[in-house]
Amino acid sequence: MSTEQQTDLTARIDWDKQQGLVPAVVQNHLSGKVLMLGYMDKAALAKTLGTGNVTFYSRSKQRLWTKGETSGNTLKLVTLDIDCDNDSLLVQALPAGPTCHLGRESCWPNDNAHPFINNLASLIASRKGQASDSSYTASLFERGTKRIAQKVGEEGLETALAAATNDKDELINEASDLIYHLLVLLEDQQLALDDVVDNLRQRHNKAK
Repeated sequence: MSTEQQTDLTARIDWDKQQGLVPAVVQNHLSGKVLMLGYMDKAALAKTLGTGNVTFYSRSKQRLWTKGETSGNTLKLVTLDIDCDNDSLLVQALPAGPTCHLGRESCWPNDNAHPFINNLASLIASRKGQASDSSYTASLFERGTKRIAQKVGEEGLETALAAATNDKDELINEASDLIYHLLVLLEDQQLALDDVVDNLRQRHNKAK
């Protein structure tokens, strides 16, 4: 963000509405998970923009506080935006370690960045062990790992072919089939999509 953009952002904020402070919601830039809520004054915002390390104004300590200044669990700024009322901020950041002081990823342990996918995964898990004629998912589990893996391969090929022919509608359909069958395969292997996401996150952190 340029100096001009920083000045414009600071000027747009309604600092008087909450006595010089604005709430700042921090979101994981990669997963979309809400990590924490803090407050910024003009100095905290300026330091955040200037250093790239998310900084707040601590209402309890009455001073600026850069996240991770003692723990090392910093938040690296990616983007920062203001809401429609000009009185709160959305901060997208890359966390280095857990954000919550209790050692958790988020201050909201039950926050779910992908509720539909996780609900679908739970539904798939509930089909495991049911009669094969009760649902298509149950029939896949009944036929075993090789058949499930075969379906993942088939859907992966069909997804690639849809992209190669630039058929976007078909690409959406085939990608949906691929993700569904991949979730079934992960459940069959007693794994979850979160295991994949955690692995991707570790790879990303190593690559930085």
